[in-house]
Amino acid sequence: MRFLKRLHPLDWLAAGLLACGLICVATGLLPTAPAGEAMARIGPLLAFLATVIVMAELTGRAEVFDAVASWVARTGRGSYPRLFGLCVLFASVTTIALNLDTTAVLLTPVMLALAGRVGIAPVPLAMTTVWLANTASLLLPVSNLTNLLASDRVGLSPTQMAATMGLPQLAAIAVTTACLWGFYWRRGRRGSDGYVPPERTAPADPVLFRVCALACAGFLVAILVADVPLWSASLTTMLIVVVAFALRRPAELRLSLVPWRLLVLVPGMFLVVETVNAHGLHALLTAAIGPDGGLLGMLRSAGVGAGLSNVLNNLPVYMAGEAAVPVGNHHQLLALLIGTNVGPLVTPWASLATLLWFERCRGQGTVIPLRRFMGTGLVLAVTATLAATAALTVA
Repeated sequence: MRFLKRLHPLDWLAAGLLACGLICVATGLLPTAPAGEAMARIGPLLAFLATVIVMAELTGRAEVFDAVASWVARTGRGSYPRLFGLCVLFASVTTIALNLDTTAVLLTPVMLALAGRVGIAPVPLAMTTVWLANTASLLLPVSNLTNLLASDRVGLSPTQMAATMGLPQLAAIAVTTACLWGFYWRRGRRGSDGYVPPERTAPADPVLFRVCALACAGFLVAILVADVPLWSASLTTMLIVVVAFALRRPAELRLSLVPWRLLVLVPGMFLVVETVNAHGLHALLTAAIGPDGGLLGMLRSAGVGAGLSNVLNNLPVYMAGEAAVPVGNHHQLLALLIGTNVGPLVTPWASLATLLWFERCRGQGTVIPLRRFMGTGLVLAVTATLAATAALTVA
C-alpha cells in the first residue's frame, strides 16, 4: 500500500495504457501482426529513451550541467531580458540542430541547474525548454522523427525542407517567445528585476566531470556527423558514463535511474493507438482532414493533428494522419506536420519530448503545476499552430 501511495498519476496512466494494450492483443481486438510491427518500430526508440535518460541523470550528478548553467548565467550579466534571450536561443538551436527528445533530456537539467545557480524560479526555465523543444522542431529532418517521415513522403532534401519550413519555424518561435515572456518571464512572474551571476566553481570530482563532459560532447558529435542510430550513440555514451561512475562513485548506480514509467507507457500507448487505428481511426481522420489542399484544408489538417496529438500522442497521430492526406497535397501534409509538432503542448503525454521533460523535472525535484501547464499550453498550441500554418501558405 505504501508503494501505491508513492505512485504519480502518470504512473497510473502508464500502467493503465499498457494493460489496455495487452488486453487488446489478448482479446484479438488488435491482431498480433500489427502489434508485432508496432513493437518492432518502437524498440530502437525505447532503447534510446532508456539509455539517454540514464546518461543524462549521471552526467548531471557529475556537475556537467551545473557548469553549462553557470556559463549561461554569467553571459547574461545579471539581466533577465538578456538571460531570457539566451535561453530561447539556446533551446531553439539545440532542438533544430539535434532533435526535440535530446533537447528535453539534455537541456532540461541545464535549465534547472541554472535556476539553482542564480536563485531564480525554475518553472520559467523549465517551460522554456519544453515549449521550444516542441515548437522549434519544424526546420530540419533531424529535428523531429515526424520530419523524417514527412520529408520522405514529400521528397524534400534537408536544404529544401529548411527553405519550405523556414517561415513557419520563425513564426512558431516568435509566438512561443511572446507566450513565454507573458506567462512565465515578465516581472510579475519571475519575482525580481535582476540576478547575481554566479562565480566559477570547480567540480567535486574533476576526473568524473571531464569524462562525462567528453562523453556528452561525443554523443552530440555522433548525432550530427556520424551516420549511426540514435539508440546506438546513446547506448555507447551511457556505457562510458556508467563505467566512469562504477570506478569513481559506484554507490550512485541504482535501478531507480532507469525510466520505468516511460518504458511502460510507450508500448502501451502504441498498442492502444494501433487498436484504435484498426477500428475506425483511419476513416475518421480521412473525413476530418478532407481532400482540400488549399488554406482551409491546411488549417483542418493542422487542427486535427494538434487536437489528436494531445488526446493520443503526436508520433502515432502523424503516422495515422499521413495515410489520410491525399498523396499530391504536399502543403496539407506539411500542415499536418505543423499540427503534430507545434500543437502537442496541452497534455503531458502529447509528445515524447514532453514526457521526457516531465521525467527530468521530476528527477530534479521541480514541481510543474498541471493546471497552469495545460492552460498556458492550450493558448500557445492554438496561436503557434495558426501562425505557423499561415506562414506555410506563403512559403
